[in-house]
Amino acid sequence: MTPLPVFHDRDCDLSIIRGKRVAVIGYGSQGRTHALNLRDSGVTDIIVGLKAGSATREKAAADGFPVLTAGEAAANADVVAVMVSDESHRDLWRDELEPNIRPGAALIFAHGLSVRFGLVEPRPDLDVILASPKGIGPRIRDLYVEGEGVFALFGVHQDASGGAHTLGLAYAAALGCGRKGIIETTFAAECESDLFGEQVVLCGGVGELIDAAFTKLVEAGYPPEVAWFECFYEVKLVTDLMFSMGIAGAFGRISNTAEYGAYLTGPRVIGEASKAAMDEVLAEVRSGAFVKTLMADYDAGSPELLARRKALGQRPIEAVGARLAAVAAKAKN
Repeated sequence: MTPLPVFHDRDCDLSIIRGKRVAVIGYGSQGRTHALNLRDSGVTDIIVGLKAGSATREKAAADGFPVLTAGEAAANADVVAVMVSDESHRDLWRDELEPNIRPGAALIFAHGLSVRFGLVEPRPDLDVILASPKGIGPRIRDLYVEGEGVFALFGVHQDASGGAHTLGLAYAAALGCGRKGIIETTFAAECESDLFGEQVVLCGGVGELIDAAFTKLVEAGYPPEVAWFECFYEVKLVTDLMFSMGIAGAFGRISNTAEYGAYLTGPRVIGEASKAAMDEVLAEVRSGAFVKTLMADYDAGSPELLARRKALGQRPIEAVGARLAAVAAKAKN
């Protein structure tokens, strides 16, 4: 398979984004980071678009940004960066952005979901760009301040102006991503792989694996504190090692006992049943079935999301973790 194109600061012209008025819609984890990093990269004309009653209006104003409604911000901008939650894109686009965004403006998304699955259908006169830093907002900001950056996935869905590619690269570089690598892909590839990875590995898979293993040990009579350390606490130690050295490199640093056991047992836990489940998840992502379910819950007021969130907080592993955190805090006093 041919490697994807990768761009760095030397390939990006920051003067392109510095000459634009940028509206950042939303001021949460990603929105605040985008606005601050853009400003520190020399973008001087930034406005923030928020609902009238938004809890983050004061924070954005305190950071020195003019705050307007989303519609007002879009009407006054060359570049509109949509940094609100995925499920709110549809209504925001229909009610505020589409009626107000300037002809010939650029729309930038940090995730391809709403465009890929038709929650947002941009007008043909607009540039539509993906600039997706691979990290949590506050950490992206911290690394930028330290002079470093994170990888970004970048793509152009619609190039009405003929300059969407260079504009998108400039925007991603202004976030600090050119210091690490801006990797060109498509909205579909970013979105579908992101949803799959979140569900199968990062959140769904890892979370359920940890809790199931913890529960199995406790049900077998092992102390909850011991189970917590073995099935949860040490996960970060091993994944940090994998991140820095690769899986093979990490396996070369752990004990022979752990390594040999991993070879024998890993394929049993992630066996044919797990792989069949992955096939189902990927099919649901690609077909739009997952997004349809997500939006149905959102339209109903998110009852399933909220109920599952509450139930997660009540699992025994959470109480054990809180108890051990209190033990650690007490030791510092």
